[in-house]
Amino acid sequence: MKDTSFEKSSKWYTSCVGKTGHYYHKNVILPHLLQLDTYTAKSKILDIACGQGILERALPKQVQYVGLDLSKQLVKFAEKMKIAKHHLFLEADAIKEWPLKDKDFTHAFIILALQNIEQGEKVIKNASKHLLKNGKLTIVLNHPAFRIPRQSAWEEDTQKRLQYRRVDLYMSPLKIPIVTTPHRGEKSAVTYSFHHPISTYFNWFHQNGFCVENISELCSDKKSSGKKAKMENRARKEFPLFMTIVARKK
Repeated sequence: MKDTSFEKSSKWYTSCVGKTGHYYHKNVILPHLLQLDTYTAKSKILDIACGQGILERALPKQVQYVGLDLSKQLVKFAEKMKIAKHHLFLEADAIKEWPLKDKDFTHAFIILALQNIEQGEKVIKNASKHLLKNGKLTIVLNHPAFRIPRQSAWEEDTQKRLQYRRVDLYMSPLKIPIVTTPHRGEKSAVTYSFHHPISTYFNWFHQNGFCVENISELCSDKKSSGKKAKMENRARKEFPLFMTIVARKK
């Protein structure tokens, strides 16, 4: 099994997301996550595969927070930019035993990361070990039905004047290499995307003591201009970019 951490891509990733996140972090994902619940000083939050701490900087300072990531460099970036001294970042492999004794977290998040981990079911299992009963696990994914790298694409029906989404595969699990900086050719770092149908994620939750409580599909808020604006704007509203699943530990 290859190393699927973002260590080799850490500088590229940090340049893409910056301190406050990329466009969709700021305008779609984080606003949605922050309205799902109220986070107070009593909230104890576990951020799995946290990257360089995008979620930490969006939360209220008074929450209790621990972020875990396999990339040593991303953890360093997160520590430099964190908003509260009592927030903690640890280097840890999401699929192995974590250097963390706490089992009283009220919330756990996996934001745009589970899709980059080869044995995702082990991450769900680990999260269950560290959440309180009735604690919530929230995952955000590139939409598994419409955004499958190399197996989905935008196309145009000129007769109907419609933009639509073509999907070549869906049910088959896939391991898809992603070249992060194509202009560098063979020198470019490679990350991996692991596709699964939606039913797989529900099965992982069920097998690890969770009950799915809520599911949301998030669309782009961007607007086009020009001759194709009408069809492009319509397509954005019909084909969501992201899926959020909230599950509660039984």
